[in-house]
Amino acid sequence: MQTVQATLWVVFLLVFLAIAFDFMNGFHDAANSIATVVSTGVLKPGQAVLFAAFFNFLAYFIFHLSVAATIGKGIVMPGVVDTHVVFGALMGAITWNIVTWFYGIPSSSSHALIGGIVGAVIAKAGASALIASGVFKVVAFIFVSPLLGFLLGSLMMVAVAWVCRRTTPSKADRWFRRLQLVSAGAYSLGHGGNDAQKTAGIIWLLLIAATTSNVQGLPVWMMATTEHLPIWVVIVCYIAIGFGTMFGGWRIVKTMGQKITKLKPVGGFCAETGGALTLFLATALGIPVSTTHTITGAIVGVGSTQRASAVRWGVAGNIVWAWIFTIPASAFVAAIAYWVSLQVF
Repeated sequence: MQTVQATLWVVFLLVFLAIAFDFMNGFHDAANSIATVVSTGVLKPGQAVLFAAFFNFLAYFIFHLSVAATIGKGIVMPGVVDTHVVFGALMGAITWNIVTWFYGIPSSSSHALIGGIVGAVIAKAGASALIASGVFKVVAFIFVSPLLGFLLGSLMMVAVAWVCRRTTPSKADRWFRRLQLVSAGAYSLGHGGNDAQKTAGIIWLLLIAATTSNVQGLPVWMMATTEHLPIWVVIVCYIAIGFGTMFGGWRIVKTMGQKITKLKPVGGFCAETGGALTLFLATALGIPVSTTHTITGAIVGVGSTQRASAVRWGVAGNIVWAWIFTIPASAFVAAIAYWVSLQVF
């Protein structure tokens, strides 16, 4: 059993595991960034993943670390997190990601990570160790982000239809094929800005715990406080999510890009723009949201402006069920992994 003073190799192992989760996050959520631009035929899959990966990393130079701060110090009371909690959180999130990727279900890596943290913390210290306001913000945006994506996506579609009412369909299609590159870039920027910071936040939690526990042999460059996140953590997380996107998950692309509703370039542009605006707002507010929830809501909003039957509500309903189960399922696995960690380390 591990003593209160964590060993250095465990810290290194967990940092590696967190970076692997970040790579998986990019791999799993690649569909959110590229599904619309691939399904409309604007970019080929290989071009799309490179395009998205570039904008994922570019987000490092644009967004503040508000989301990382929420994960690092806004979910759990100070002093509660240790290596066992981090291990449990990561295993809960990774397990859920693998299951949903295998079945091609667009679930939320973000909420899987939050669920993992919640489950491991409750297993250690009970629900009182959670910061209610931080957890509430995350849970609230499970509903707010898809609704906001739906609203903005549908409003964009209505506005574009009015502006282009005298334009021939072929001319509009040509224009929006070009404009969709802008909207896809913006969405990938928002994806990188919000998602990479979540992994940076969990590594921040780990390094704070290791620093305050005076882990023997911990290098200075790995030391962290509630006011200081080592810059290498942020850079590595953005690189990892970029590479994950480059190897992205094609199973989920098909669900997001075609099964919910049939998209044309104008619809892809409106969905991506509505989703990007939602992600920019959430990142500015420091709220970790699901890019999956956001783009799904925006795609449904675009489809519903045509006619209700344009949306395959059965597919959308299955996705919603996956959203509902994400946090409790990952929390359950995290609690078990926390207990296993206590026995092993």
